[in-house]
Amino acid sequence: MDFKIKQFDDLTTDELYKILKARIDVFVVEQNCPYEECDNKDYDSVHIFSRENNKIAAYLRIIPAGISYKEPAIGRVLVAKEYRRQGIAKNMMYLALKYINNNLKTDYIRISAQKYLLDFYKSLGFEKVSEEYLEDGIPHHEMLYKY
Repeated sequence: MDFKIKQFDDLTTDELYKILKARIDVFVVEQNCPYEECDNKDYDSVHIFSRENNKIAAYLRIIPAGISYKEPAIGRVLVAKEYRRQGIAKNMMYLALKYINNNLKTDYIRISAQKYLLDFYKSLGFEKVSEEYLEDGIPHHEMLYKY
């Protein structure tokens, strides 16, 4: 699966529309979690995604330091239902970690991880650094990656 890495201003209108649709499909509809999807963080973020069959198969965004946390963050990580369990999320996360290491020159990355994904993020090298908390009604933990 080929991934594209783009700044917000480099996304085409079609790419942006499909990214927002994929995020809403997974986080709002599938997880039955109404929340404010357009949070103004996309403008400064780096977007990593793959398209298959004219739809977004996988996506995440890298949020620069100082917007969500003092460290850079990775968020909105998703794989469309029909592409799950193929290692795509892990490959995309490795790509994001490499991008951050090469371009943002940071020692740490912070994420807000849904509880059921803790083992996945631990397998990538993230460590749980908070107690459980609810974000949009879903149990989460903050996790930190150290280079």
